[in-house]
Amino acid sequence: MATLTVKQAIDLLVAGIEPLPSETLPLAAARTRTLAEPIIAHLTQPPFTASAMDGYAVHLSDLATLPTTLTIVGESAAGARFHGTLARSQAVRILTGAPVPDGADAIVIQENTRRDGTTLTIRNGAPDPAHIRPLGGDFRQGQRLLEAGQTLDARTLTLAAASGHATVSVRRRPRVAILATGSELVPPGTTPGPDQIVSSNPIGIAALIEAFGGEPVLLGIAPDNLSAIATLIEQARDWDLLITSGGASVGDHDLVRPALESLGVALDFWRIAMRPGNPVLFGRLGPLRVLGVPGNPVSALLCTRIFACPMIGAMLGRPAGQAAPRQIVLGSALSLNGPRQHYMRAVIETRDGRETVSAVPNQDSSLLTPLTRANGLIVRKPNAPPEPAGTPVPVILIDF
Repeated sequence: MATLTVKQAIDLLVAGIEPLPSETLPLAAARTRTLAEPIIAHLTQPPFTASAMDGYAVHLSDLATLPTTLTIVGESAAGARFHGTLARSQAVRILTGAPVPDGADAIVIQENTRRDGTTLTIRNGAPDPAHIRPLGGDFRQGQRLLEAGQTLDARTLTLAAASGHATVSVRRRPRVAILATGSELVPPGTTPGPDQIVSSNPIGIAALIEAFGGEPVLLGIAPDNLSAIATLIEQARDWDLLITSGGASVGDHDLVRPALESLGVALDFWRIAMRPGNPVLFGRLGPLRVLGVPGNPVSALLCTRIFACPMIGAMLGRPAGQAAPRQIVLGSALSLNGPRQHYMRAVIETRDGRETVSAVPNQDSSLLTPLTRANGLIVRKPNAPPEPAGTPVPVILIDF
């Protein structure tokens, strides 16, 4: 089976994925969910011409010469409009958000006035047109406000509510099972024995999956035993995606691939020309998609972000693929790259108004501390030549 490029692998991963079924949720329960249908405004906002300031509604023609004196004939407040039509030489006290009376075409802010009973003296200041919010100035009934595939957040949920929606149609969350493999692993909070380490990958993978819209469940830890791994994989048959961590390489104890094949999984690939993360496998078990990522923590997180998240995006009806890299100049030189595409943990910083990026000194894929300090990934092509400081390089911002 040929070694694939990252792009070739992503294209295979998302091929044939159809968006998951929709469900209807109340707005209060829909934060971070993905729209299955566009949001069309049921209402017009503002539903009337409204004041943006506290002051007085007047005829603009009455302000040709200042100061001038007008007669106050009533008040318009939010929820309690002035009924009637404003005549020349009259004014209506108006509060922010209140309907502008018929006949008025200007708002004078109260700081530019003096009131004595029903007599209003306008001393100075030309009215600002922005003090009046026009009918439908934000959106109108029937207007398409949000598109299917958008993720709902505080802003979009507020817009949906304001436009007359109490519920929204969203995609079901992809159900993602996560399985760690390795006889050396113990759960977090357990004191490792002399030859053991803590199983940290599932925690990070689950957090990443949830952040990108999936619903993760931890299947636990499978020892390096073909039957045990196959039994736990069987538990994920009814899920949308299974991510295994570790055991995907070619060592004597790398049993994920043979366990999958024993269950009838058809493997699409199991090697990617990338670093970190060369032993990545992908296959299908009926409708279940299976992604095997390496056991080293950095590789596991990076490969989940690069390969699993586009699949989740496709299941949710979002655009698939990775964010476009930015071009940032190197703060320190890079040596010759090897034969695989290298995602180098890096620090982006700005000094004296100049943005630079520098690779962290140690790129070992087992080291989590450099990953937590990094905020970007320098993407180096296979066999890229040495590059001196000041060279622009493509950088992906770390978003997990």
